[in-house]
Amino acid sequence: MKIKNIRAIDVHGHFGAYKVNDTTRIELMSGSLSLVEKRAKQAGTKITIVSPLEAFFPEPGDPISANRKAFNLIKKKSAFLLWVVIDPTRPETLKQAEILLAEKKCAGIKIHPLLHNYPISKYGEKIFDFASRNNAVVQSHSGQKNCMPDDFIVFANSFPDVKIIISHLGCSDNQNLFLQIDAILKSKYNNIFTDTSSFRSIFPGLIEIAVKKIGAEKILYGTDTPLYFAPCQRARIDYADISEEAKQMILKKNALRIFGTRLNGV
Repeated sequence: MKIKNIRAIDVHGHFGAYKVNDTTRIELMSGSLSLVEKRAKQAGTKITIVSPLEAFFPEPGDPISANRKAFNLIKKKSAFLLWVVIDPTRPETLKQAEILLAEKKCAGIKIHPLLHNYPISKYGEKIFDFASRNNAVVQSHSGQKNCMPDDFIVFANSFPDVKIIISHLGCSDNQNLFLQIDAILKSKYNNIFTDTSSFRSIFPGLIEIAVKKIGAEKILYGTDTPLYFAPCQRARIDYADISEEAKQMILKKNALRIFGTRLNGV
C-alpha cells in the first residue's frame, strides 16, 4: 500500500528515444512523454522532472534542439517540469539555459559529464558559477567516469548557495555502493543530495542504510523513467524499512523544500 497515497514528485525522469547500439534496449528503454506520464500515474506520481534523451543520445546528443523541443512539449502539461540540459564545452547551451530558467516550467539544470565527455573537476567551477548566478538547482549523473561523487565536494563547498543532486544512489564504476553517501557526509553546507534513480536502489538495505547515514532529508525520489519501470522504483520506497516520515520526505517533502516556488500548488 502506498504511504497515505502520497502523490510523489519524481525528480529524475526522461523521455524520448534511448538511441544506443543495441536495438533491444532502444525498444525497451525508450518512451514518449505520454508513456512516461502513464507510468507516473501508475506509480502515484504527480510531477515528473524530465530531461530529453535527445540531449544525450546518440552520444553526445544535441542539447540545444532537445531543450527547445522538450520545453515546447511540456509547457502546458501540468504533470511535468523540465531539466534544462547544459554542456559547458558548448557555451551556446548556457546561453539557452539562462533564457529557459526564467520560465517556471524549468526546474533547474541537468549535466551529464559521462555522456558529454568532460571531467567535472575541470568544468565544475564554470557550472556552479552559472548555477549560482541563475539560482538554479543542479542535477548530475554520478558514480562513473568524469563525475565521481567526491569530485563535486570542492564545488559544493565553494558555492554553498547551489543545491546539487548527485544522482543514482549506489551507482559506481568501482562497485562501491556508498559513493554518493560518503560524498554527502563531506559536505560543509548540507547542499549535496542524491536520488533513488539507480537500479541499485532496489538492492536490499541500500535505501535503509542511506537514511541511517545521511538522513532522509538528503534523499529524493527518482525513477530514471522510461529507462526503468517507474512503479517498481516507487514500490522500493513504499516498502522500505524506514519510518513513514522518512518516506514522505523522500517521495515529496524534500523536493518541495529544494525546488521551492517552482512546485507551487503541488
